[in-house]
Amino acid sequence: MSWTNQALALGAALAAGLLIGIERGWKLRDAPEGMRVAGVRTFSLLGLAGGSAGLVAAAGQPLAGGAILLAAGLVLAFGYRARTAEDHRPDATSAVAAIAALSLAFLAGLGQPALALAGAAVATLILALRQETHGFINRLAAEDVKALARFAVIAAAVLPFLPEGSFGPYGAWDVRKLWLVVVLVTGFSFLGYVANRLFGARHGTIATAVIGGAYSSTAVTQSLAQRLGSGEAQGAEPAGIALASAIMYLRVLLLVGLLATSLLPALLKLVLPALLIAFAAGWWLLRTAPRTEGPAPPGNPIALLPALGFVAFLAIAAVAARWAEGRFGEQGIALLLLIMGSLDVDAAIVTAGNLRPGAITPELAALALAGTILLNMSVKLGLTLALARRAARVPALALALSMAALAAAIAWGWATLPG
Repeated sequence: MSWTNQALALGAALAAGLLIGIERGWKLRDAPEGMRVAGVRTFSLLGLAGGSAGLVAAAGQPLAGGAILLAAGLVLAFGYRARTAEDHRPDATSAVAAIAALSLAFLAGLGQPALALAGAAVATLILALRQETHGFINRLAAEDVKALARFAVIAAAVLPFLPEGSFGPYGAWDVRKLWLVVVLVTGFSFLGYVANRLFGARHGTIATAVIGGAYSSTAVTQSLAQRLGSGEAQGAEPAGIALASAIMYLRVLLLVGLLATSLLPALLKLVLPALLIAFAAGWWLLRTAPRTEGPAPPGNPIALLPALGFVAFLAIAAVAARWAEGRFGEQGIALLLLIMGSLDVDAAIVTAGNLRPGAITPELAALALAGTILLNMSVKLGLTLALARRAARVPALALALSMAALAAAIAWGWATLPG
């Protein structure tokens, strides 16, 4: 490590200790003289000690570096032990903050100054948000903690350990991607639950629809329709279903503009009427929705069985898409895009963008993509009818109106297709 890099590493170590020390010093500013084990100066010195230990270890002397860390840790331990014995009020936060400062400084000395500074900034933020964090914890209910635990298991304890590669008929099943759909569906349910707790049922549902529609309007529709069917709806769910589809139209146009630019003018002509109707329906439904501002009932924010059923549908559609690809080859590119769109509109867009120039005319490709959107809307209409049951009439009508506009545009585009 060059001299300049060593100086940068030591400076970052000092800054990490100083940053955490400023917060701790301010927090303990009213403590009597001699009652503070570590303030700004001590934390800064801890930063220098940790940085020096890292430099020594990086220079090929790990035992010496470890000895410096051990000595600093023992000094801290004796200091906080004496403080606890006198004050009879153990303060584990300051002790752990000192260990974190020492560790981050050591990381900087090992040649990772940026990571050390980033860690110190995050640690300082966590320490500074003490009141806000405690207030948030105090507002949690038992169902909140259970929902967080369920989603953590689904997203963090299962997904990283699933095998990579293709399995099943035609190699159509990517297990990781299929489970990612479970994470997505349950994640939007959890997002809606959190949004309702934070913003109230009405605003939380709309926030879920707008944010979620940018990722997967189908998953959002599934989540909101399930809430309608379970009797836990608060009134804004039909508007959320309509607005999620409107956001989907915008997302498709944006992706086509980025990945298949030549198709954008033709696709815009087909999709624009449906987009306007979807937004108009969502706006009208939102205006007429009951003005319920309280949080939604807890219910079961992580409903795993409906999500698994959704994945089963996607798995069947994936096999169908692979079969069509092998059966029709390049002669049925438009049909292939149509079939792929029933599984994933984004996949059809990427496929269209990767086609060689001249393989298909922009007008025909745009019709195929519009057809995939219509199929996707049909899936959402089916989910709404199946899951919302008696409460499906209003959101289903909003989806049907948008679908009718899109179907009419596709019919017009097919009738005016060149050749």
